[in-house]
Amino acid sequence: MTTTVRPPQPAATRPPLDRWNPEDPVFWAETGAKVARRNLIFSVLSEHIGFSVWSLWSVLVLFLGPEYGIDPAGKFVLTAVPTLFGAALRLPYTFAVAIFGGRNWTVITALALLLPTLLTAYVLEPGVSYTTLLCVAAVAGIGGGNFASSMANINAFYPQHLKGRALGINAGGGNLGVPAVQLLGLLVLATAGAAHPRLVPLVYVPLIVLAAVAAALRMDNLPALRNDRGALREAARQPHTWVMSLLYIGTFGSFIGFGFAFGQVLLVQFKADFPTAVSAACLTFLGPLLGSLIRPVGGALADRWGGARVTFWNFVAMAAGALLVFVASQAGSLPLFLTGFVALFVFSGLGNGSTYKMIPGIFHDKAEREKAAGADPAEAGNRSRRRASAVIGIAGAVGALGGVLVNIAFRQAFLTEGTGDAAYLAFLAYYVLCLVITWGVYLRRRS
Repeated sequence: MTTTVRPPQPAATRPPLDRWNPEDPVFWAETGAKVARRNLIFSVLSEHIGFSVWSLWSVLVLFLGPEYGIDPAGKFVLTAVPTLFGAALRLPYTFAVAIFGGRNWTVITALALLLPTLLTAYVLEPGVSYTTLLCVAAVAGIGGGNFASSMANINAFYPQHLKGRALGINAGGGNLGVPAVQLLGLLVLATAGAAHPRLVPLVYVPLIVLAAVAAALRMDNLPALRNDRGALREAARQPHTWVMSLLYIGTFGSFIGFGFAFGQVLLVQFKADFPTAVSAACLTFLGPLLGSLIRPVGGALADRWGGARVTFWNFVAMAAGALLVFVASQAGSLPLFLTGFVALFVFSGLGNGSTYKMIPGIFHDKAEREKAAGADPAEAGNRSRRRASAVIGIAGAVGALGGVLVNIAFRQAFLTEGTGDAAYLAFLAYYVLCLVITWGVYLRRRS
């Protein structure tokens, strides 16, 4: 008797998932959870690197000493430019997932990050013109677009009751790219010195290639997302789209704006306490780190208590944090100032998670009302997911513009008054506006 030994067969390319219904408990237990978790892991990796590239200039401005001839106002503009272009890219990035597929677009966007990293490493040396630095900083906005496509993609993988947690993990893991690049900048400043800023972007080149290869091998395309191409027009007609965008300016706009500007704020407002870039860099990563880590908690709390309720109380806390920063600035108290800013970072991160949970929840409720009125359940569910993904993209783009406004507010305040007091009062007023909107639109009406 002989035994035929079959030679190993080459691994087949993973086929598209023709049937995806995460709301079906049996499907979710047998197939969905495992596939969704795998896609989430590699989505986080790619988005994390994207955020680091987007945040490069929050670190690189600390390397730009007198030999570059750039004043503090010019440095605030350098940090605002990538924020602006990243916000603009979020809309096309969201809907590129429907055109190319989640896995394919993740690979494309990961490889695109090579452009800003290599370009920055090439031009960054004394004598380079300010215009050149502005153009190169704008290219770093490519990293900001990754967030929108990643969130729209992951939103489709998870059932309604887990969306807050999944989106929180995806976004929080991505947001960690901000403190990661700031810690890397601190390491380079402390070891190689301020004369070697090129080391910071070059570290990311092999990581970008790794993320692209991992996405190609381990992620999936969902055919259901192909039906999302007209979702932008549907979402733009929804009043909730613009309400949520305003709220997201308050949460994510604050997080990314403060993350980009905080190091410069310390160097300008507390010059005596931070005489060197290294001394400021030792603290700049702390706020973004805590804000990123707590973002999944905001999503989980929203899953349990409701996104609107968590978001409302979060804006109350952010208003208190802004008031504390203003009082500390008036008193010249660095410990109180740092306490207030860390609180702003923490609650902006928490609010990021709760506001994003609100988006699929709003359209899930609309779908339930449509079903009660006799609409086809499957079509109502698909319409809900499609609209939610579109609104996630729009709110992400508009919310990121808040980061631009934060940097502009700081620039103008320091130019005219020498302190950031006017900016802190503007932040306080906006958070009060957001809590009033959240209560009036999503809490008062329900009660």
